[in-house]
Amino acid sequence: MLIRIGFDIELSVATPMALIYLLRVHPSRRDDLVAPENLLVSGGLQPEEYIDSFGNHCGRVNVPVGMSTVRLTSDALIRDSGELDEFNPEARQHDPTELPASTLQFLLPSRYCEVDSELLSFAWNRFGGIAPGPARVQAICDFVHSHLKFNYKSARPTRTALDGFREQEGVCRDFTHLAITLCRCMNIPARYTTGYLGDIGIPPVPGPMDFSAWFEAFLGDRWYTFDARHNRRRIGRIVMARGRDAGDVPITMCFGPNSLVRFDVVTDEVVEERVAA
Repeated sequence: MLIRIGFDIELSVATPMALIYLLRVHPSRRDDLVAPENLLVSGGLQPEEYIDSFGNHCGRVNVPVGMSTVRLTSDALIRDSGELDEFNPEARQHDPTELPASTLQFLLPSRYCEVDSELLSFAWNRFGGIAPGPARVQAICDFVHSHLKFNYKSARPTRTALDGFREQEGVCRDFTHLAITLCRCMNIPARYTTGYLGDIGIPPVPGPMDFSAWFEAFLGDRWYTFDARHNRRRIGRIVMARGRDAGDVPITMCFGPNSLVRFDVVTDEVVEERVAA
């Protein structure tokens, strides 16, 4: 399957500043690109690109004096398996004494995921009696999916997992933060993932397209995708970035006053024409 992905993002800026973005396809999916991403920055600005400590492909733009808006655009075609998210009901949940050292940071509290809070005792009371492994992670997703009400109007950048738990509403990042936190409370490494997720294999969803957030849990010998917001296996996830929580993987981060002017995202299946023999 081929999927067209891209975006058109414009920011109004008041002063010269640095702008960081995490908008590239993740290096783990780079070989699936039919052609290199065509990411452009307005004004002929040339970004400095680098790989961060989580393995994400990032960029920095230095906005000069006299520039009032910055526009970032991209258009790409990527090949996807067309298969649903992989699920292995037999994958084993490891004791922390057995986990690979690289996964341990995803058990710890982070900016938006307060493992060391009232959620710790809640998690053990609620999920302690469920079999360790995928069944426990899915039970967490089921709870978060039913506990939070999706509400774009209530979105705010400061809401943490504990805030979402108490307020019982949020957007996809809030569903993800709460599920991650509950997994970590149960000693399951969980990491935040952001990327493209179009309406592929499901009825079209009303409203504009957006980037999406989900999470990955370490079970057995690998990371598996889970999605507390949609709470179903999906087709066509294209990872852009991974981290401990949303604070590690901002779509854009401006080091100065700014406001969003335009935000358009595209992620559509492309129907491939069959050539007659």
